[in-house]
Amino acid sequence: MTAPAPRRDLRVRDLRVQIGDRRILDGVSLDVPSGERLGVIGASGSGKSMLALALLGLTPSGAEVRGSIRLGATELVGQPDRERARSRGSGLGIVFQEPGTALDPLRRVGAQIVEPLRRSGASRTDARAGAIRLAASVGLPEPGRLLRQYPHQLSGGQRQRICIAIALAGDPDVIVADEPTTALDVTTQARILERFQTATAERGQGLLFVTHDLAVLAQVADTAVVLDRGQVVETGPVTRLLTAPQHRATAALVEAARATARMVRT
Repeated sequence: MTAPAPRRDLRVRDLRVQIGDRRILDGVSLDVPSGERLGVIGASGSGKSMLALALLGLTPSGAEVRGSIRLGATELVGQPDRERARSRGSGLGIVFQEPGTALDPLRRVGAQIVEPLRRSGASRTDARAGAIRLAASVGLPEPGRLLRQYPHQLSGGQRQRICIAIALAGDPDVIVADEPTTALDVTTQARILERFQTATAERGQGLLFVTHDLAVLAQVADTAVVLDRGQVVETGPVTRLLTAPQHRATAALVEAARATARMVRT
C-alpha cells in the first residue's frame, strides 16, 4: 500500500465574513489537524455553510472576508483568485450541500471524477480505473455503466455520492463536507461516514464536517464547534457536547434532536 502523503493542517483564526451591513461570521477560530475529524453544528442561519464557502474562497460576490485561513504555511485569505483556485481539490476538497448545482450538467459524471485524478498525474487509463474504484467505494451500483451518464440521469442520492467521489479524487489535505449525507438513505449514509473515517485514519486527511444532525455528528466527528449567529459559542469533545451542553444554543440543538427522536418512536 502506498504511504499517505504528508498532510497540511487547517488553522482558522478570527474569520469574519460581512455582506453589506450584515456580519455572517464573526470571529470564528478553529483547527483541523491532519487525521482529525471536526464537526461544525448550529441551527439554520448560524453561518455553517458560509464557513464552508469562506474556507474554499467561494463566498458570494460583494462579501468582505477578514481574518486568517492557513493551510499549512500558506495563508489563503487575500490570495489572488487563480492561486486560491489551485488550493481547491488538492489542498481543500469540498462536498457541497446541493449536488444538483455542484455538478456540471453538460459533462458525464465519470469525466468529472477523472479530472482531479488526471490533475494529480494519473494516466488516462489509471484515472478511469480510479474513478470506477471511487464510485464503488461510495456505494454506487454498476459504476462502469453509471459513470457514462449525465447528472440529470441520476437520483439525488447518486449525485451526492458522485460529489463525494470527486472530493476524494483530489486526495486533499482537508475535506470540507457541507451536509454531505442529507440525500442518502440510512444504509448508504453509514457507508459514506465509514469512507470519511477511512480518509482520516488511513490517508491522514483532515475532515471538517458541517451538519445539523447530531446522530450523524456522533458517528463521524471526534470534536465539534457550535455556531450561533456567526460565532463559535462552544467547542469540545462530541460526547461532552451532546451529554452536558454548556451553551443555550447547544442545549437547544440537543433538545430538538431528542424531541425528534421521541416523535419517531411514537
